[in-house]
Amino acid sequence: MSNPENLKYTQSHEWVRTEADGTVSIGITQHAQELLGDMVFVEAPAVGRHLDAREECAVVESVKAAADVYAPISGTVTETNAELDGSPESINQDPYSAWMFRMKPDNPGDVGALMDAAAYQAFVDSEAH
Repeated sequence: MSNPENLKYTQSHEWVRTEADGTVSIGITQHAQELLGDMVFVEAPAVGRHLDAREECAVVESVKAAADVYAPISGTVTETNAELDGSPESINQDPYSAWMFRMKPDNPGDVGALMDAAAYQAFVDSEAH
């Protein structure tokens, strides 16, 4: 699976999608879920919590390991994906649809500073060597 062109990416393997209402959805990338394996639990940040960019804010657990998820930008959590409570494996099935949480950015322009799909792929490729 290639990285969708309409998303932005972080070096800690989160993806970010800007929604029509100005919020952003955040999830983990295909690369991250492949490294982790079968998901068994997702802990999202609390709605209303303010996050600073690069702050640890969520946890994904798989049969192999647990991994922290980091806020890609600063902002306030507006929603969590309750579907992941009962079906964390949906991250494995389609990581780019299975968003973990949404936030209202402090500065919407911060999203533009994240990596595009090509830059993220180059980053992943460089990590493999």
